[in-house]
Amino acid sequence: MSVAEGPDPALAHRRGHVIVCGFSGLGRRIVEQLHLRGESVVVVDDAPAAARSAAALAASGVPLVTADALLPGTLEAVGIAGARAVVCDEGGDAGELRNLHLALQVRDRRPDVRVVTALGNAAIGRAVAADPGPGAVLDVAALVTPALVEACLRSPVHALDVAGHRFVAVATTARAPATLRALYGDLAPLAVTGGTPPVTRICPSRDDRVDTGDLVTVLGSDDEITTAGVEGSAPRRRTPTTRRGGGHDPDAARGRAGVLARAAAAVVAVVRESDRGLRWAFASLLALLALSTAVIAVGYRYPDGSRMALVDALYFSVEAVATVGFGDYTFAGQSVWLRVWAIFLMLAGVAATAIPIAFFTDMLISRRLSVTAGRRAASASVGHVVIVGLGEVGVSVMEALLARGRDVVVVEADPGNRHLPRARALRVPVVFGDATTPTALRDARVPRAAAVAVLTSDDMANIETGLAVRDLLGATASTPVVLRLFDRDLARTVAARFGFDTVRSIAELAAPWFVGAALGLDVLGTFPVHGQAFLLGRLRVEAGSELDGLAMRDLSSRTRVIALRRATGPAGRAPLQHPPRRDTRFRAGDEAFLVGPDSELLGVLGRSRAPRRPDGDEQAPAVVAPGTR
Repeated sequence: MSVAEGPDPALAHRRGHVIVCGFSGLGRRIVEQLHLRGESVVVVDDAPAAARSAAALAASGVPLVTADALLPGTLEAVGIAGARAVVCDEGGDAGELRNLHLALQVRDRRPDVRVVTALGNAAIGRAVAADPGPGAVLDVAALVTPALVEACLRSPVHALDVAGHRFVAVATTARAPATLRALYGDLAPLAVTGGTPPVTRICPSRDDRVDTGDLVTVLGSDDEITTAGVEGSAPRRRTPTTRRGGGHDPDAARGRAGVLARAAAAVVAVVRESDRGLRWAFASLLALLALSTAVIAVGYRYPDGSRMALVDALYFSVEAVATVGFGDYTFAGQSVWLRVWAIFLMLAGVAATAIPIAFFTDMLISRRLSVTAGRRAASASVGHVVIVGLGEVGVSVMEALLARGRDVVVVEADPGNRHLPRARALRVPVVFGDATTPTALRDARVPRAAAVAVLTSDDMANIETGLAVRDLLGATASTPVVLRLFDRDLARTVAARFGFDTVRSIAELAAPWFVGAALGLDVLGTFPVHGQAFLLGRLRVEAGSELDGLAMRDLSSRTRVIALRRATGPAGRAPLQHPPRRDTRFRAGDEAFLVGPDSELLGVLGRSRAPRRPDGDEQAPAVVAPGTR
């Protein structure tokens, strides 16, 4: 049974499988990669979007359990007792909280199972990662930021840390028709794109020929790159100024709510943005009116001796506090203590109304100034990077660009965005407005920008914004427009159909980290090569594995071993061999570093492990990735 409305009883006895909780864009890619590697996978998700994928999952033989993973009994019903790993990647507004809750539940039931959790909150992520159990806590924004930053800067160089040694992957243009060996020596060729129409060859042989103008990406150490005379094919960028810029975030859902919903949202926004003193002032005013209403209702007497109704008492209190004095009611002829109260009420009313008005006026002026401040700060910017969307990914990219010395301007739709204090602390101006309109884009100085990164969490808004930017710049502009899209297939389709050459799929960049962590494999980095996601991975050859005794030339032709460290004995650590010979054979205990497309490399990494025990309960160290918090 491949699709179930609830937990399938047969799943409770499954062993050695991976449970994936959440079938969003990232979860879908994780399941695809696990399934391609031949892993047994069970998907748990009760979202309607997951149910629509039931047919595709059924065709591939992957069980989909449409149930809430947090409900009692669900984890037991999908085989938590025999699971190899659990991936917590639920989406939605409460996704991170559910991931945290689910990770804690799984760890409570199976302290030995590998738990891979998507968490963007740094403090909570560190606390969860401190658990001694196997697994990883991964911040998706941190994982994808390097690729997005490099796309913004159009950097032809990607630096890799290989066992403490610096290697670089450099994109260059073939200067003459020749073999790769003749042009680049022992540098490792990762990809070649050339011909009409362009065709990409992944990890070609050094004896393959290239033509003048073909795009070639090679990898080596800094010294090897310099010796080979390789120069990156980076386009010229406008000279940056010393000004900083600010931005926009359609992270909120698009569409129009009803009148009452919009009014309620406006009230909530005003309360959230208001100063604490304003809230205390309004509370004091309301308390004064309530007390006065009670006092007048009890103490006021009409000439016939009857008391004043509550509504009339409230009306009289507001009239006295506002010092309107219509003359329809008067304290003349009332008892002395009530006239003394009237004196106090009028004096207190002056203060109780003046103070809230002052606070409210200050809030309106401050809000207006904050809206215009970013526009003024960005008005002289040239050569800056415009970031559209100040969500988790937008903030991470902003900080990374600032760390590289680049100026940033953010375009943000929501003046109440929770990340605004971070942007202000970094002195990054924020231009408020709709980034799909020319006005907001001009306010952010997009025509003078070095790059535009559209990073909201709404794929449709990102595509619309990207088209608006291109319309403003013109079809011949060389300014890179980086689009963040979640789905890999959508990213490739948009790139091909609309002509964007820097579309990055969040799922494609982040999924290998989750797959590697779930299987206990060492994924060290992801980076794009000619539009395809490449991985840097480390494998340790286990005795009895498929790689034990295998020659490097017999590995997948679409992967490249860039360095090798031989198994060590009592003498200590062996030196790093680079580049290793193709006829070198792996031995148990060897540590090898490889690069290649994500699907290929994950398969090779899996072959380095010894055959699993019949119960599927293998023990492996926890995976800690650079994106882990």
